[in-house]
Amino acid sequence: MMMEKIQADVTVIGAGLTGLTAAFYLAKAGKKVALIEKQDRIGGVIRTIHKDGFIFETGPNTGVFSSPELVRLFDDLGERCRPVFANGKAKQRWILKNGKWHALPSGLLSGIRTPLFSWHDKFRILGEPVRKRGTDPHETVSELVRRRMGRSFLDFAVDPFISGIYAGDPDRLVTSYALPKLHRLEQQYGSFIRGGIKKAREPKDPLTRRATKAVFSAEGGLQELTDALGEAVGADRFWLSVNNLTVSPANNSYQSVFQQHGHEVVITSPKVISTTGSHAVPGFMQFLDPSDLQPLKQLEYAKVVQVVAAYRQWTGRELTAFGGLIPSRERRNALGILFTSAIFPGRAPDGGAILSVFMGGRRRPDIYEMDDAQIREMALQEIRETLDTGKAAPHHLEIYRYRHAIPQYEVDSGERFEAIRQIETAYPGLTLAGNMRDGIGISDRVKQGYNMAQEVLQ
Repeated sequence: MMMEKIQADVTVIGAGLTGLTAAFYLAKAGKKVALIEKQDRIGGVIRTIHKDGFIFETGPNTGVFSSPELVRLFDDLGERCRPVFANGKAKQRWILKNGKWHALPSGLLSGIRTPLFSWHDKFRILGEPVRKRGTDPHETVSELVRRRMGRSFLDFAVDPFISGIYAGDPDRLVTSYALPKLHRLEQQYGSFIRGGIKKAREPKDPLTRRATKAVFSAEGGLQELTDALGEAVGADRFWLSVNNLTVSPANNSYQSVFQQHGHEVVITSPKVISTTGSHAVPGFMQFLDPSDLQPLKQLEYAKVVQVVAAYRQWTGRELTAFGGLIPSRERRNALGILFTSAIFPGRAPDGGAILSVFMGGRRRPDIYEMDDAQIREMALQEIRETLDTGKAAPHHLEIYRYRHAIPQYEVDSGERFEAIRQIETAYPGLTLAGNMRDGIGISDRVKQGYNMAQEVLQ
């Protein structure tokens, strides 16, 4: 077998958004970067499909413009990629209660009038600013919300929100890990309400002021962002379709050895950044002690099924929202339905609509194992019964399955973070990143990629 030897400043493993962002800033600073990816394409789970006048995503559908690092990235990409922001009508979120959609309140008056929350909890929320801080570092999201806001807020606001973000179970997700900003509001300010007001009044630097928390994509879909990063990094820095990867220390450096297209490649570099999922790390970093890897291996991922339904002519309920989230107590098969064509222009032909139905998650992992016919019928039933489409059939229907869709930041997360810290301390130059730490959103991934690059450069 032919062997090729490469010398690099930094090896990045995984060409998803995190790895691409890190590689972009390292290459921009003049570092020789080698980026290794097992798939035959860059972008990771981000992928945009253009089909018969429809544009849809097979992974994340939107991002939130919520960090200065994300603002900086678009500035640095310039004309290569520009963000587009959600339509005004998509600011509304629907919540299903007793089979009917209700808008999630966005202000005091709508909060008083909404049937989503009980009158007891509506009055009880007035006392939220004076309630005591929590003292349990492992308090779950459910426990926190019941303590500070009440059961109906948990059932018809937080539970569906957690389904939409994590496909998770608020009884198992730990607030300090899964929703660290919310946790900090209570711990630093004693209250969500008081903390939110004080945070809004704090002075902000120019980049932070531009991080408006608006929902965004790119004009032709999120893949434009990863493609733009790939173009800026340079195709000659990528090693795609690799297999049998192993990473090992060697003389104050690291050797990354793999096969590609029938020949062996050895990349030597003083620094390695891994951005893969935690389930993949033990397979290619076999030099690490199994006991150190155990906290990574025990990270649970939600299994998610996404069904994209594209309608040439939409005859159902008018889609005037971002989408609809379905509380677990409604006992339906879907976690929620995203109204993609209502969020961004040009995602469906005039008069048409494109939806994404999400199913499975932490509470219903069995759905992932069902056959396509079962999943198709379940998704169409959710659309028919909640959006009044009658017998109308979609022009296209696509099914996508994700075994390792979303990591669950549960009670063992602290042990995982400590294990990562100890490994990185024991092996200088090695960084273990990716969505097993530092958050799961697009903004989180860009922030982590940027910060990793800065640590290397400093």
